[in-house]
Amino acid sequence: MVKSPLFGRRVHIAGGVSLELAHASTADVAHARELLQGVVRELVARGVTFVLPVDGEKLRPVDSKPICFDWLVLETMHKNLARRPTGAPNPLLIAVQHHKTEEQIPAEFQGLWDELRSSDLIQIENVSHWNMNSKRMEAQARWGDILLTVGGSEGVLFLANLYHDAGKPVVPLGSKVTPADQGSRRLFILGLSSSQAPRLFRTVAQTAHTWMNRINFTARTDTADQVKGIIDLLENLEPPPAFVVRLLNPDHADFADVEAFFQVVVQPVIEGELGYRMVVVDGQQKYEHAHIDQEIFAKLHRSRVVLADITGMRPNCFLELGYAFGRSLPTMLTVKEGSAHPFDIHTFAGLHWKTTGTIEERRRAFREHWAAIQSRPPLVATGPLIS
Repeated sequence: MVKSPLFGRRVHIAGGVSLELAHASTADVAHARELLQGVVRELVARGVTFVLPVDGEKLRPVDSKPICFDWLVLETMHKNLARRPTGAPNPLLIAVQHHKTEEQIPAEFQGLWDELRSSDLIQIENVSHWNMNSKRMEAQARWGDILLTVGGSEGVLFLANLYHDAGKPVVPLGSKVTPADQGSRRLFILGLSSSQAPRLFRTVAQTAHTWMNRINFTARTDTADQVKGIIDLLENLEPPPAFVVRLLNPDHADFADVEAFFQVVVQPVIEGELGYRMVVVDGQQKYEHAHIDQEIFAKLHRSRVVLADITGMRPNCFLELGYAFGRSLPTMLTVKEGSAHPFDIHTFAGLHWKTTGTIEERRRAFREHWAAIQSRPPLVATGPLIS
């Protein structure tokens, strides 16, 4: 089986249902749960990692149906472990919990939770030091690559803004389990506008607006077909962007070496192995903004990582590098071995790449440096005044 574009991606599923039958009938809630079960089953089969909060399970007084979907997702994920492809990376689940989690685990899920938390399938991120839901959601959003929403209200909109600002796709479903002006349904309606859909996500084939119309299912659409439509959209999402800062002047003495470094070493690893999409603003691509500076910084602002090569000492590259550092974007700094560069850069660990050696040796050095800087903290540690 061909590896899915979703293999290794982190999908954060968030939402919930209204307490009122007028906004979420028992039948609509049951359908939303069946739909999510189908989606999760297919995501497990594609090697996805899930991001979920771990908490209690409150029930609606009107019909005793769960308000949230978290334990449904977790249970469905566990039941379909046999469908997980060989080589899928651990963890399967990144669980964000707080100080009350253990005492709030529903009785019917305690055995499942105990089994997972003692295995390699789960990575538990504890946010007990935060007393605000917003800070817990920020922790969840840091781990996710894609936000998939169903229902919900202000919390879903808060998460959607976090994902959008980080340049991560937001895929809202239009399940009728909340009022139309709340949560995922509000986002879904936004996405039905051709001018607004690209703000939610970008796709490889067709437009975001086309995809939003494809998942605008009617009551006549079979659940299995709805699941397929959602999975097809998720697999068509553009890979996460890696913004490239590099020498682009072909008349520069170092251009040929820089070009070879990116073609032979960087691109095969970043795109071929790690699944990113390299973004270079060099005037050859379609512009989305009126001015090139706006084009550069808009794409830089919402990139997932930055690859900054300072070979050639261009002032504009240092400006872009400073922006990346200031935004605390994960940044890999590279330079051709033997190149001159400013004192401040000497103190910042970077990869001094060689023009000699085998291709595999050069790629191995790149991979090793990439792995070494993944946990590097931002230049300036920030925190709230009070939690």
